[in-house]
Amino acid sequence: MFSFGNDIGIDLGTATVLIYMKGKGIVLREPSCVAVNQDSGRIMAVGYEAKNMVGRTPGNVVSVRPLRDGVIADYSMTEAMLRYFMKKVNRGIHRYFRNRVMICVPSGATDVERRAVLEAAVEVGARDAYLIEEPMAAAIGADLHVEESRGKMVVDIGGGTTDIAVISLGGCVISKSLRIGGDKLDECIMRYLRKQYNLAIGEQMAENLKIMIGSCLPDGEENTMTLKGRDLVQGLPRQVEINSRSVCSAIIERIQSIVEGVKNVLEMTPPELSADIIDQGIVLTGGGALLRGLPELITRSTGIKCVVADRPAECVALGTGMALANIGRLGEGVQGSFLFSARRTR
Repeated sequence: MFSFGNDIGIDLGTATVLIYMKGKGIVLREPSCVAVNQDSGRIMAVGYEAKNMVGRTPGNVVSVRPLRDGVIADYSMTEAMLRYFMKKVNRGIHRYFRNRVMICVPSGATDVERRAVLEAAVEVGARDAYLIEEPMAAAIGADLHVEESRGKMVVDIGGGTTDIAVISLGGCVISKSLRIGGDKLDECIMRYLRKQYNLAIGEQMAENLKIMIGSCLPDGEENTMTLKGRDLVQGLPRQVEINSRSVCSAIIERIQSIVEGVKNVLEMTPPELSADIIDQGIVLTGGGALLRGLPELITRSTGIKCVVADRPAECVALGTGMALANIGRLGEGVQGSFLFSARRTR
């Protein structure tokens, strides 16, 4: 007979996996990446080690990202990655102890996609596994008091998806999930540089450029950064200097799609909740919330104050852990966001 270990909340993100453990806070933050030897099928590295191998491996070793657009794209690799991370955070805990686990999924995920996440959690050793929608977990992690009758609006921008929701009485009244996130912005930057500068760069360089000088406002603060890549004409290494305005030009179309998604949700929101949102504002969570100028752009476009939550990149992981720890005391509305649950039978 297995006993319960610690409660664990997992933000199974497209770009990053965060794990929250009850009483310890965030205990793991690693890239969602696995390096595998194609000849033998042996897993070479997981997390940071695997990410550092991207673009640097011999032909028989590939670094794969088992999650795409917020859902599982490669089930076996996801299971292996989760198993590695669970062993890492459970190090030192008695082997007969098993964990209760809650994992977040995008609000637009299909039933099949949700079941795949749940089954992966059970397979890696969870005694009880639950799923919760990302915007609900983000709202709980941002301390928005989701059980109240006053409407709250949260926009969670992750690596693969952007989840937009209006929450009241512990439930999502209106929600929308866009397959747009940090990965799509990186792709836009890479495409822009190929077209405008004939320069090919890797995913990590594009992500660093976005983080260091990326901006959503063409009239915002101007910063520059030197990029190193391969000249597509001569085929030789080359470096160029890029400014914030160029990055803005590269990503603005995708950013506008997120803004339009926010507007669409606002249009569908009941009038009483719209009044609450005007008073309380829009809260941004997720790693994408840290993009310079995004709150200001949403405020300009909607006329509603937009703010970034404290520790935005950790809100979903914190929310999953907090929801699991208080699962017995939460109202029916919040419990309705636990879309599936499963118990290990062996």
